[in-house]
Amino acid sequence: MDRVLIASASAKSGAALAQLLDTFDRPEAVATALSGAEARRMLLESEYGLVIVNAPLPDEFGHELASLAAQETTAGVLLLAKAEVADQVAEKAEPDGVLVVSKPLNRALVFQALRLLSATRRRLTGLRSENQRLQRKIEDIRLVDRAKCILIECCGMAEPEAHAYIEKQAMDRRLSKRAVAQSILEGGV
Repeated sequence: MDRVLIASASAKSGAALAQLLDTFDRPEAVATALSGAEARRMLLESEYGLVIVNAPLPDEFGHELASLAAQETTAGVLLLAKAEVADQVAEKAEPDGVLVVSKPLNRALVFQALRLLSATRRRLTGLRSENQRLQRKIEDIRLVDRAKCILIECCGMAEPEAHAYIEKQAMDRRLSKRAVAQSILEGGV
């Protein structure tokens, strides 16, 4: 398991949650925050695979922190709330991807929630890396298209000739089409 951030009003309950996590799957590291502000600061400073918010916190209830963590990070976020308010909190936090579990905790239910969060996080991480790969590919296409435009304007080539020129340069110089396009854009036709 990745690094874990536990936001809890008391060090004792934070330690109990850390011990529960230890029996589930040994986390790489467990950090504990005693307030929402401290947890926000820690989220900015480091990357976490799992964020557990044990509501209420001394400076806020905790659903805002949980929603922020779910929106701004790829961490799985678990919000623990008293049974009386769990449904109301779930209405606010679940649309952001926060999993809400009511207290008192049922060990089997917590483990099931942790497995669900872990699987969801792996899927989200895969989608994010695929998105980055596709963004890079789009950027490459745009660079090559701009380089083709320069070749068409400056050298009087037709679009297929410009395309073939970039491909041939990439093969001959053993560079990517992106690198050749950047060279053309920098004036190295």
